[in-house]
Amino acid sequence: MSQLSDIIGNTPLLKISDKIYAKLETYNPTGSVKDRMVHYVVNKAFQQKKINRDSIFCEATSGNTGIALSAVASSYSVPCRIFMPSNMSAERRQMMRSYGAKIIDAPPNDFEAAISMRDQFINENKNAWSPLQFSNPDNTECHRIVTAPEIHRQVIGLEKKWCAFIHGSGTGGTIEGIRQFIKNSSLDTKVCMVMPVEMPHGIQGINDGKDFLASVSCMDDIITIKTDDAIKRAKKLARDTGIFVGISSGANILASEKWLEHNNPDGIIVTILCDRGERYMSVYNS
Repeated sequence: MSQLSDIIGNTPLLKISDKIYAKLETYNPTGSVKDRMVHYVVNKAFQQKKINRDSIFCEATSGNTGIALSAVASSYSVPCRIFMPSNMSAERRQMMRSYGAKIIDAPPNDFEAAISMRDQFINENKNAWSPLQFSNPDNTECHRIVTAPEIHRQVIGLEKKWCAFIHGSGTGGTIEGIRQFIKNSSLDTKVCMVMPVEMPHGIQGINDGKDFLASVSCMDDIITIKTDDAIKRAKKLARDTGIFVGISSGANILASEKWLEHNNPDGIIVTILCDRGERYMSVYNS
């Protein structure tokens, strides 16, 4: 098991306002929520002897899973191949290359092409292994048995009622795992998915409305956000709190605020600050 696993999770629950709290996933080793899933899936695959130090890690990603996978591949001294749309931020590419990963470009905004390229690589290389983040139930399991109970304990510690969980969907693993925990625990907590208004969009980390691991039909509500508004909200958070986060985090906060305009919960909303803002400087400054 990689030593990085010891410092993943148990991230703070940050008060944004009286009604909104955010899980500060920027505290994870590579700065995003994807550290949780990648390390969970990789460690489980090693335990089940599906991979070893002769494996080649590979994945299709918008960036954060690629960064996390590149880091864990480096910690195991195994090669890593990342397939990603060519319009993803330059900073995330640089981070992956810093960990030693090789990046193969797919067409802009085309995640399905990136997935197809990954699958072809797996078929052509017998040692290739992928977390298969868009379809692997272990992705959902990680958030159901680790992330969601962690949030629940923190909310109880605040002596608050958890009224809503609001989050964008990339693979869907995070929101679906937390939705399953909420359902299985019989909590009176609404689960709302954040989606982009425009297509294509620029909220990197949120997909184009495709059902991968999470189904829109299972959500209590859908909240749509414009890319420019998400960017502005992320920048405002930096100015107001000194916490610099990515575009999808801005979308999550803004969606939580929009939900409050039409709802008056007797408890709190929990959302997620998915990653750090430094990896989007080329976008924020454009």
